Amino acid sequence: MYVNIPRELPKYDPGQSYDWNYDHAPKATPTEIVPPMPGALAGGWRFCGLSVASPLGIAAGPLLNGRWLLYYAGLGFDVLTYKTVRSVARPCYPLPNLQPVDCSAVNGAGVAGQVDEHVDSLPAADEMRGTWAVSFGMPSKSPEVWRADVAETRRRLPRDKVLSVSVVGTIQDGWSLDELADDYAQCTRWAVEAGADAVETNFSCPNVNTCDGQLYQQPSDAAVVAERVRHAIDDVPLVVKIGCVADDEEAARLVAALGPWVSGLAMTNSVSTTVRGGDGLPLFGGAKRGICGQAIREASLRQVECFARLRNRQGLAFSIVGCGGAATAEDVRRYLDAGADAVHMATAAMVDPTVAVRIRAAPQPASVAET
Repeated sequence: MYVNIPRELPKYDPGQSYDWNYDHAPKATPTEIVPPMPGALAGGWRFCGLSVASPLGIAAGPLLNGRWLLYYAGLGFDVLTYKTVRSVARPCYPLPNLQPVDCSAVNGAGVAGQVDEHVDSLPAADEMRGTWAVSFGMPSKSPEVWRADVAETRRRLPRDKVLSVSVVGTIQDGWSLDELADDYAQCTRWAVEAGADAVETNFSCPNVNTCDGQLYQQPSDAAVVAERVRHAIDDVPLVVKIGCVADDEEAARLVAALGPWVSGLAMTNSVSTTVRGGDGLPLFGGAKRGICGQAIREASLRQVECFARLRNRQGLAFSIVGCGGAATAEDVRRYLDAGADAVHMATAAMVDPTVAVRIRAAPQPASVAET
């Protein structure tokens, strides 16, 4: 019944720059027929208290601007996260921004390769095999540009879709934590004024060394920023994006610190390691980069389980957004079974824009269909 899916749809071109992809966003919304979510995945979903048609969303990353966002909204995603914005313009890192790597699985303690040994770096691959190193550096257009674009996007986006805007503070020399918190709050306030239904504060970026990319590793500092943002946007849903957490004790501290202020936690924002080229020399100047895609799925699932357990134990009610390596209906079910309330994709959607359509059209296993 659901056909009309072209063999090739527009998608992000890793061989071109970030700005080129920004300027060459799809000009038309898709005409594909998007099936409803099947069986046990259908109906009654909530995203941080907001009603949505499915648990499927796009993580901050693929949605560089409103045209990209509207494009994926037409392809079966119900929560769309506008790529991270700042209070000032910031250029993207130079190419490569998306470097395929040869890896089967990574975890928070290290990297497990084909022989299941922990190593300090991953080899670059000639082609995409499901996992890549991401190196954007959280670029942003100027506030005047992105605020106008968010407003126009919300105007054009169907009302049953949720527009979330990812924001990050921009640390300046000599700034205190209070000043960074104020910058986060200003960005979130602007996003809400422009029409965002929810805001996601990025407390984790493996590609920057300043504190704005490492806040999740400092629970007390993270709580200061989250509280400041909460007061700036009143009851608008607030999601905090976090990275890979090393152990249950660290996770418990983070839940206790952020739980009173957030509507949701999104995880996992990649696993960080270095990458080496075919000649054995380090890429990206030897700096670590975030590994995203299929290789982080199991680590992300374990983290969702951990945070869901801690949330329930502490009697908190925030939502959990599972993110990392999901690409099939089975992956979505596994995240939901682990305790996630929503599942957001980035790598899979960039590689195959029809992934949500295919998930919706996937046959249900008998054990699920009978429930």
